[in-house]
Amino acid sequence: MLSRALGTRSSQAAAPTDKAPVNLLLVDDDPKFRGFMLKGLQESGMQVETAESGERASELLEERGPGTFDLLLLDVMLPGSSGWDVLEALRKRGDPTPVIFLTARSAVEERVKGLRLGADDYIIKPFEFSELLARIEAVRRRNASASTLIIGKLRLDLERRVVDCRGVRIEMSPREFDLLLTLARAKGRVLSRGELLERVWGMQFDPGTNVVNVVVARLRRRLDAWAPDMIRTVVGEGYVLDPEADGRRASAGSADAQ
Repeated sequence: MLSRALGTRSSQAAAPTDKAPVNLLLVDDDPKFRGFMLKGLQESGMQVETAESGERASELLEERGPGTFDLLLLDVMLPGSSGWDVLEALRKRGDPTPVIFLTARSAVEERVKGLRLGADDYIIKPFEFSELLARIEAVRRRNASASTLIIGKLRLDLERRVVDCRGVRIEMSPREFDLLLTLARAKGRVLSRGELLERVWGMQFDPGTNVVNVVVARLRRRLDAWAPDMIRTVVGEGYVLDPEADGRRASAGSADAQ
């Protein structure tokens, strides 16, 4: 049943590498379906978080706020809060995050209900994985107006994958850009090394690797002349992006001078 629901997954359907990776929230109560989808989406170059219920999805969306996820893949028939409930609450909060419903229910009335609640698309199980990727890309194109992200003095161009400060470009590697973007999307929430390893590298946490520390140190050096102290270490927890750090540092310097 699971293979029928997804169809075949093409190894050639990888997401473009010259754009910021799509950051998805996948909501489905079937652990096998969730696992298979997670693997396919990550292999296609996307960053994916999962939720097993409507309640957990709503918690994540409310906690993180608009803009954290580029797109929500949402099953309709969830235990407790349905996909419709999640979407309705999302739109009532004014959150415009695009939503694609995934469902085995094909009745026209149900599709119409979802679209009227504010869904961007509807895909019926079983589906081909290549069709899902195409629909994700189509929804992303329709919602591509927000292609820049401002963090303090920094401006991230998500289409060109470049960072500048007051018009001056800051050179960085693709991995450094992905790390900065991931921290920015967390909106002040501390991300552990394990979370960063999974979201930026697509790897499960390995306590023996220091790759996160190395790239964070490299990124800090890139930003030092423009936004020193923006990436803050929280001992025992991980890293957080603090856009106000530079302003506080300047204020402290003025106070000392007085």
